[in-house]
Amino acid sequence: MTSEADPLTLVLVGPMAAGKTSVGRRVARRLGVPFVDTDKRVVSAHGPIPQIFAEFGESRFRELEREAVAAALAEGGVISLGGGAVTDADTRALLAEHPVVFLTVAPEAVVHRIGGGGRPLLAGDDPVTAWTRIFEERRGWYEEVASVTVDTSRRPMQRIAEEIAAWRRGLE
Repeated sequence: MTSEADPLTLVLVGPMAAGKTSVGRRVARRLGVPFVDTDKRVVSAHGPIPQIFAEFGESRFRELEREAVAAALAEGGVISLGGGAVTDADTRALLAEHPVVFLTVAPEAVVHRIGGGGRPLLAGDDPVTAWTRIFEERRGWYEEVASVTVDTSRRPMQRIAEEIAAWRRGLE
């Protein structure tokens, strides 16, 4: 999947609140590599995501996100993508040469994870229904790019991270 000259890379994709950041940090620690959250990179370079959506639209945000993904892949490490990154065909193409873990989660587990704001696509009265609709729209893309799928609904993030790190080491 990756050439020997490339740095160790592992990409985490999945819906909002699947645990990409919390699992990703733990996996990176276990593998001894950096952790990169592409959403955080976009925010640090361009400002808050809700503001980017409001001022420039989703398509501009996806461009900025794709640039952040490409840069992170070039650097290596454990890379957590925003939930919608896979909606962009060019971003999906970037992932083709890398091991990708699709973190999935059940809607009932999401209820407790999406309490905070900052998720423009979940704004409104019923965020879980919005989350479910968005997840179903994107599920095929997650599956398309995934090397393996891991459910984060009911198991400790620590154990999930250990399993993913062991799986990634097995690819060497």
